[in-house]
Amino acid sequence: MLEELISTIEFQMSLLLFVALGGYLLATRIHQSAVIGEILVGLIVGPSVLGLITYTDFVQSLAGLGAIILLFVIGFEFELRDITNWRYILIALIGVVVPWVGGYITAVFFGMDFYSAIFIGTALTATSIAITANVLREMGKLHQPFAKAIIGAAVIDDILSLIVLSICTDLASTGELVPLGIGLTVIKAFGFVIIAAGVGVKVIPILITKMDETKIARQFPEFVFIFAMMIAFFYAMMAEMVGISAIVGAFLAGVCVNRVSLKHSMDIKLGAEYLYIIFAAIFFVSLGIIADLRYLTQDMILFIVILTIVAVITKVVGCGLPAKLTGMSWRDSALIGFGMTPRGEVAMIVGLIALNRFEEMAAAAIDPLEAEHLLQLGNELFIAIVVVSLVTTVIVPMIYRGFFFKGEKPKALVCEPETKT
Repeated sequence: MLEELISTIEFQMSLLLFVALGGYLLATRIHQSAVIGEILVGLIVGPSVLGLITYTDFVQSLAGLGAIILLFVIGFEFELRDITNWRYILIALIGVVVPWVGGYITAVFFGMDFYSAIFIGTALTATSIAITANVLREMGKLHQPFAKAIIGAAVIDDILSLIVLSICTDLASTGELVPLGIGLTVIKAFGFVIIAAGVGVKVIPILITKMDETKIARQFPEFVFIFAMMIAFFYAMMAEMVGISAIVGAFLAGVCVNRVSLKHSMDIKLGAEYLYIIFAAIFFVSLGIIADLRYLTQDMILFIVILTIVAVITKVVGCGLPAKLTGMSWRDSALIGFGMTPRGEVAMIVGLIALNRFEEMAAAAIDPLEAEHLLQLGNELFIAIVVVSLVTTVIVPMIYRGFFFKGEKPKALVCEPETKT
């Protein structure tokens, strides 16, 4: 009876939100961002310490919803021109190349095989938009030039990381590059961003404005809001279909609806904010839950420490230096460099792909000892990537709040509803 109760959706939702509340309490105690508190509490209740919650399909689904809603809300603060600036493209490009080289060399230095090294390098190319964007939002900095550079470069970074992942997956699977497959990946990725953003900015605001004037919108003020959320998830789905992270699609959807002015309908931004409060909290808790530190061994600790240092330095230099060369101040360049450092869920996906690849190799191995060795390598590679991802995710909010924005208090997260005329 107790096991049936624990397995219910109601219990799991209640427990996850209870844990999220604990994250807020911890954040106030340690004077850090709510993101830090939620991740740390997720780590405590997850398999690493107490084992009360595991990363089940249910938790994964809720976390995915949280990431989509979070980036949809972040998109409200941006214009299309904020993600098409040539400076952001340069920052993203160098910010992918330098970490990949750094990660690959580090892995080779520690004696890893070719396949492990390319996956380590690929994991370091990724940037998690969600983490930095949320901290900047808490601090009320999303409208600053450096924040726009971070978000714009991170969106481009996600596409470039996808291309790098495609190349590395081909190398790991076949031992050779497939130019046609890489070309198709590039065309689909950039084609989606151009079409989804360009058409969306022109069509969606007009469509929503006309919908707001209809009789059904006057009778049911929530009608337009439901439509806007449908667009967000549709864009997320289309992004995944072309191989880009769903959160990029959600971000573009937010950009498309950010200038809509409503007279009769429920405020889209306000409604999305309340969804964000619930599901984004679960998303950040899940990042702590997925990191199972029990698989850590003493031999791995030095490698993870060095790899974490490399992960931070390569992003700070790889993104901060081109930012400075394009005319930004040293402070803004440093903010951009550190802001691009979190690997978050993107790197974890790379780690999962690497783990699956080694499991396939182990299943095909004839020698049982070789199969066991391959499984061990896959698990070690996965936990190394997850831990580095978690650490880079945690330290950036600490650096922002403890150094760059020291003494500044977080802004209110829920926006005021627009005055209807």
